[in-house]
Amino acid sequence: MGKGKKGGKRMSKKQLSAKLEGFFSTQPGQTFGLKDIFRSLRLDTHPLKMLAIDIMEEMAWDDFLTKVSDNSYRLNEMGQILEGVFRRKGNGKNSFIPDESDKPIFVPERNSMSALNGDRVKVSLLARREKHIREAQVIEILSRARDQFVGKLRVEKDIAYLVTQENLFVHDILIPKSKLKGGKNNEKVVVKVTKWPDSEHKNIVGQVVDILGDTGDNDAEMNTILAQYGLPYKYPKAVEQAADKISGDISQAELQTREDFRDVFTCTIDPKDAKDFDDALSIRKLNRGMWEVGIHIADVTHYVKEGSIIDREAQKRATSVYLVDRTIPMLPERLCNYICSLRPDEEKLCYSVIVNMDEQGVVANTRIVHTVIKSNHRYAYEEVQQLLEENGVKDGTGQPAPQPRNGKYVGENAEELIMLDKLAKKLRETRFKNDAVKFDSEELHFDIDETGKPIRCYFKRSKDANKLIEEFMLLANRTVAESVGKVKKGKKSKTLPYRVHDVPDPQKLENLKDFVVKFGYKVKTEGTKGEMARSLNKLMDAVEGKDEQKLVQTVALRAMMKAKYTIHNIGHFGLAFPYYTHFTSPIRRYPDMMVHRLLTRYAQGGRSANKEYYEELCEHSSEMEQIAANAERDSIKYKMVEFMGEHLGEVFDAHISGIQNYGIYCEIDENHCEGLVPIHDLDDDYYDFDEKNYLLVGRRHHHKYQLGDAIRIKVAQANLEKRQLDFTIVK
Repeated sequence: MGKGKKGGKRMSKKQLSAKLEGFFSTQPGQTFGLKDIFRSLRLDTHPLKMLAIDIMEEMAWDDFLTKVSDNSYRLNEMGQILEGVFRRKGNGKNSFIPDESDKPIFVPERNSMSALNGDRVKVSLLARREKHIREAQVIEILSRARDQFVGKLRVEKDIAYLVTQENLFVHDILIPKSKLKGGKNNEKVVVKVTKWPDSEHKNIVGQVVDILGDTGDNDAEMNTILAQYGLPYKYPKAVEQAADKISGDISQAELQTREDFRDVFTCTIDPKDAKDFDDALSIRKLNRGMWEVGIHIADVTHYVKEGSIIDREAQKRATSVYLVDRTIPMLPERLCNYICSLRPDEEKLCYSVIVNMDEQGVVANTRIVHTVIKSNHRYAYEEVQQLLEENGVKDGTGQPAPQPRNGKYVGENAEELIMLDKLAKKLRETRFKNDAVKFDSEELHFDIDETGKPIRCYFKRSKDANKLIEEFMLLANRTVAESVGKVKKGKKSKTLPYRVHDVPDPQKLENLKDFVVKFGYKVKTEGTKGEMARSLNKLMDAVEGKDEQKLVQTVALRAMMKAKYTIHNIGHFGLAFPYYTHFTSPIRRYPDMMVHRLLTRYAQGGRSANKEYYEELCEHSSEMEQIAANAERDSIKYKMVEFMGEHLGEVFDAHISGIQNYGIYCEIDENHCEGLVPIHDLDDDYYDFDEKNYLLVGRRHHHKYQLGDAIRIKVAQANLEKRQLDFTIVK
């Protein structure tokens, strides 16, 4: 600021421009005369006043300001004031996503007005400076995305405050001593904001609403992850009480309305620790070489009525959440683990897809009916896998069991299970012939002790027993979607939530093409869905067993779009199904409950459901699915860091699994734990990030770090609080 006649350091044009920008941006709609502007900004020397007029003339020329008269200006709001969503970044590179656009605009921290990630805000676009990107300033927070936060409590002599893991705030949340709810220093707590910053107060004030436990305690840390994502970590008592009142008894009148499968061989095949069995398979031989397979799904909506307290809670949650050491169910335990669960030797109500097919897996006809079943056996995947292998099945070959030597297969119910495996393999073969994309994913798993401590870490690959279940579930979901979506020409299909998957992102596909050509491979980036899928499959076959397999698969997966729920059907690219939905897991997914209800409604001759209402539910379900996946990923990170905390200073063989401008992600070959080598630890050169080719390249020595490279690392740091594992490179 200029000090007037008494002298002092004169304000530069750049400094004054910033002041004028801020002055007008924060007061849109108001017109100011020159005297008001000079007084407000304390411009009390003639040179400063003249400079301010020159700057405002330039701003009017750039359409940032509107010149109202010779002596007055106001902010030009035409295209300058926008509404949208604020995205906060821990590194201060915040952005604003305007409504009707997906192009972010940079918001410097000083102009963020304490907006948080997901908040709806109003911004003013700042005058574009030469050689600078477009910037915006938050001028109003329209609505907060959340008002509850989780973190570590710091209790000092006079004041307490919350420290969030994500460093969400410039200032921590202050908590009056009277609002601690018994919370102690270092405990993990949930805090509700009672007062947001305003023009007079910069601090955020809150009160403790729940105490999660001590920092480092397993339950406290898992609940912290859930709370960070706004996910529920305990079930409401009122909902559990409502579930307790539901009877599991099946009346004679109800049985008479259903097809009876109680005398047909039926089994469930699930993970060994599963309790919520929401699908079962039945099989029986018909005449002329035909088989009848029943895909039986728990009839959850028979017990959970639309609009009930249980339904409202399920709708809000939209999905069960699977952390490493626990499941947070969508439905109360009494329903998901007992009444609805297809437990062995218990009569259960189902909604079923009944398929008649020949031994080549060709489907002759299907029907969708309400049934009653009685499961004969509860299998774990491992048991079925063992039975298949004992009868000559070689996993991963796609070949069914050979003919038995003595005319009989080994093991209880072996004939039925081997036939189910054979039919599943035929279905799978047909699916790939129809251009489904071949991506066999591996999942990171932990063995944990009774305290939740990880004792082993490994990748779990999908085997034939898993694929058996998968294929019949895909068949049921496809059949249901076709039954509603496939209509005669000229007729309109009724509303249904579809599970859709769009074609790959064209730009990312081009990047993949440019990337694989270095290894001598080709991939098609244009053409029909089928041509692109065949090209991707050809690539996956070509890299199988090669050093670059994982690397190419990683880059190819990044080109794929995310599947989502919507009533607007565009088909499923990955599965190559023109019609696909989710019907088979109503115990753990709300869209499946929606589909069950609509199917029943349409079977009874009901009208098409409200499109807008169901699209809204689809969007919510897609969003909650993503949030649940992020929470699951964070729980894996936590356990990974906890597991590797026992191996500090040890050296491992690894490979580069990801490259960013801030460092190299490395995955240990032995146990698949992933950590980061920060870029500032690469002190032998200055490295540039080549995003397109997934490279870090040294400026002086031209040394390259590339995705997939073998590397030796030492475990340097395991920070549980930040869920961060740091490695250093061993030369």
